[in-house]
Amino acid sequence: MKSNPAIQAAIDLTAGAAGGTACVLTGQPFDTMKVKMQTFPGLYRGLTDCCLKTYSQVGFRGFYRGTSPALIANVAENSVLFMCYGFCQQVVRKVVGLDKQARLSDLQNAAAGSFASAFAALVLCPTELVKCRLQAMYEMETSGKIAKSQNTVWSVVKSILRKDGPLGFYHGLSSTLLREVPGYFFFFGGYELSRSFFASGRSKDDLGPVSLMLSGGIGGICLWLAVYPVDCVKSRIQVLSMSGKQAGFLGTFIGVVRSEGIMALYSGLKPTMIRAFPANGALFLAYEHSRRLMMSQLEAH
Repeated sequence: MKSNPAIQAAIDLTAGAAGGTACVLTGQPFDTMKVKMQTFPGLYRGLTDCCLKTYSQVGFRGFYRGTSPALIANVAENSVLFMCYGFCQQVVRKVVGLDKQARLSDLQNAAAGSFASAFAALVLCPTELVKCRLQAMYEMETSGKIAKSQNTVWSVVKSILRKDGPLGFYHGLSSTLLREVPGYFFFFGGYELSRSFFASGRSKDDLGPVSLMLSGGIGGICLWLAVYPVDCVKSRIQVLSMSGKQAGFLGTFIGVVRSEGIMALYSGLKPTMIRAFPANGALFLAYEHSRRLMMSQLEAH
């Protein structure tokens, strides 16, 4: 039985939500370290120093600061991403003149993922803004940039609305798009190429959990290596705009390079690379298995 586009979109959306949840629960502590080291590189000598200081300052819960907006961000992003990925695959098929059921090449899948990420960025930006601000809240308070009362999701949301109105949630949107569109080309490209390698002539749909997790991890590493400096600038814009007017992407980029050097744009790369394998592996494992389960249930009926 062939599913109609609406059912297929619902399956992709649900499977994407499952993947996003798995990604956050697996990788949140490393994401917190990344944001802290990106926005306040002078405070930490490295990943171990950042971990020890975070634990001594705010305890174990400090590693999970911003988890609720991170969950909302990742579930929203991956739901929209994978739903639009299915649509964009059909667009790519139409553009290159393939049948609706034809299997795309790894490069064509990468292009579809890149197109889909532009839609995902629109739902990701507001929730990621709140997440990043919560993750760097302690450093913003101790540096005197903000008052000590803004330490909950709701207080951050109210502060954004009061200061900048609804459009304030889109601080860093251009940086998010600059990260997502090229980044997800490498993300899906790395994932699909890895699956092709592990399948070695067999169907990629028959791959087991280990191959899927390794492919997801490789996709994640490809993404971050390609666009990490852009993500660093985005984090700076989203966090430091709490304390007043913040320069745009180009102004922030030039300011960081002039005052701190080019390597400052790679602050927090180590926890990001460590996080890439378990988080993105869990994302694709949850996505592929939940999708297969729903597809088999649909075919059974």
